[in-house]
Amino acid sequence: ALFDAPGRDTAGAARSVYTRPSRSKDTRRRAEERARHASSSSSSSSSSSRAEKGSAEAGFFTAARAVPPVMAPVEAKTHDLTSELGKYLDRHLVFPLLEFLQAKRVYPENEVLEAKIALLNKTNMLDFAADIYKSLHNKSDVPAAMQQRREEVIANLTELSVKAEKVVNFLSDPTLVKQLRSDKAFNLAFLQESHGVGPEDIDALFHYAKFQFECGNYQAAGEFLSHYRGLCTNSERGASALWGKFASDILLQQWDAAVEDLTRLKDAVENRAYSSPLAHVHARTWLVHWALFVFFNHENGRNAIIDLFFQERYMQAIQAEAPHLLRYLAAAIITNKRRRSMLKDLVRILQCETYSDPITEFLLKLFVEYDFDGAQTKLAECDVVLENDFFLVGCKDEFNENARLFIFETYCRIHQRIDIKMLADKLSMDHDSAERWIVNLIRSTKLNAKIDSEKGTVQMYDQAQSVHDMIVEKTKALTSKTYSLSHAVLSNTQAQAGSVV
Repeated sequence: ALFDAPGRDTAGAARSVYTRPSRSKDTRRRAEERARHASSSSSSSSSSSRAEKGSAEAGFFTAARAVPPVMAPVEAKTHDLTSELGKYLDRHLVFPLLEFLQAKRVYPENEVLEAKIALLNKTNMLDFAADIYKSLHNKSDVPAAMQQRREEVIANLTELSVKAEKVVNFLSDPTLVKQLRSDKAFNLAFLQESHGVGPEDIDALFHYAKFQFECGNYQAAGEFLSHYRGLCTNSERGASALWGKFASDILLQQWDAAVEDLTRLKDAVENRAYSSPLAHVHARTWLVHWALFVFFNHENGRNAIIDLFFQERYMQAIQAEAPHLLRYLAAAIITNKRRRSMLKDLVRILQCETYSDPITEFLLKLFVEYDFDGAQTKLAECDVVLENDFFLVGCKDEFNENARLFIFETYCRIHQRIDIKMLADKLSMDHDSAERWIVNLIRSTKLNAKIDSEKGTVQMYDQAQSVHDMIVEKTKALTSKTYSLSHAVLSNTQAQAGSVV
């Protein structure tokens, strides 16, 4: 039971530009890259003050957006993964992707606006849907059905507020909340005896938190769901609340909290008893899709995606249901110099897959076929993919820099003397820029090479790898593989113990 009914406030509260509080230069750069194409617009009306506050805090949405006058290249549409990703995302998590497509003009604007309305009509973001409807159809009013639904949502919000009033009042007092313990049985007895909060009130808290989430009040929804998980005894509801808490933290761009949610959710997915192995694979597939928001926004995200995706169970889920995620794994490895030891494993996987895009094809051309001209062609195509991918747009410069490094290093392994002009062509650089780039590379990586400026060549010298370096290279991935093995053994042991009981 996934927490998959997102929404937004029914009052059309303020919408803001997609910008996030960043904790590193990388996250700041990715935020600036996405925000560069957006402009903010705010509107307001009256409804529940809590729902209105929550929508203003969410930073993924904007009612109006400045779009470039020129459509994106046709290749951007060809390699767009939004339709594939959307199959495994909560509706509300899909909306930022549509905002991005509109900003990039990957599709005609009218088509994106129609998609937004279709998405919002299945949620409680009715005023937001009304704003888009009026803009798209150039009308001042909305259909009667949309207005009637708005009134129903407001009535439901009022009803749920009354039902959850006692427990919400308790949770709103920090002094009282401090009296709760980690023992659920004690907490339930304490609430019942001291504050008259019974099981029906706890149940009402879940429905109220879920409705707040549907209305776009992610801050309140996240807090209430966190408290609910400390009080509920229903494992199904507890799992659903954890998904909702994860989605709330993603939409609030609270990446440290989202990392903690991801860890808890992964443990919950692995330890839960599913009706069939296929259902378990589905749950893992949903998890890795939601986790993309964390992986490409948190400062340690690119290490985390490599660790998770290379775990055998998750790689099996990806290969069976979502091979398109290999694009993001490939991009994470290419942009992460410390994890280059995983490149060989990734290339072996890509050789067995039918899925391909310019990023995965670049690796195959370079490391399997040793086709440097083909690799250069694919690298040029990667620019379009990176520029129009919601998760990878902030990695474009770093990707190109490291990809050029891969080309250079691979070329150096099989050539003793390299013509700088020819290498500049392969790197899509002019002669002087290529020479400066090679000089800096030799200095930073301590390559055993020398530049002959008169002849315009780079002379490479044999550099035997030391035994120490060979051991380090072989054992780099040992920690993650050992963890995966021990986790698999522990899970099987627990499963066997449970079957015996």
